[in-house]
Amino acid sequence: MTTQTAPARSDDLRAALEGCARRDPASLRHLYERLAPQMIGVALRMLRRRDLAEEVVHDTFVRVWERARSFDPERGEPASWIFAILRNRTLDVLRGEARTELVEDFEPYALADETQGAEDAMGALSRSGALRQCLERLEPQRRQAIVLAYTRGLTHGELAGRLGLPLGTVKSWIRRGLLALRECMA
Repeated sequence: MTTQTAPARSDDLRAALEGCARRDPASLRHLYERLAPQMIGVALRMLRRRDLAEEVVHDTFVRVWERARSFDPERGEPASWIFAILRNRTLDVLRGEARTELVEDFEPYALADETQGAEDAMGALSRSGALRQCLERLEPQRRQAIVLAYTRGLTHGELAGRLGLPLGTVKSWIRRGLLALRECMA
């Protein structure tokens, strides 16, 4: 009985991936409904934090959507391909989170706190410079995240840990902030 359901499931997932490649949202929803609970369980076992596990699963489905055209059924099963993306994304987060735990305070960076460091960096910019003017248009917390990321070399995971925010929030702030800066500077 298992041998009959496994190929059917594989065919079902393959069809859903093909639908994602054609940009069919219903296919992505189908993949999510079939695989997300198991994926969250795997990510939770690796990360030991539900919020991070959910973020990683979300990121995985975004990547599946973006890369569905690159899936090659000759090279493996759909579930294996999706779970490989999940595993790689989870390991990326673990590496970022591990770096966060190594740095307990900002004293090695000569910063009392994140706000002071970001504002000090802002102060170093020319008052009339275009970059400073564009940065000042951003919301203070988003500006802080971007400035710390670029002046102190903090990763998304390190920023999330320092700011006490979910990883996905920090990633969204950085991505949207950089898009706003690009538009402003153009």
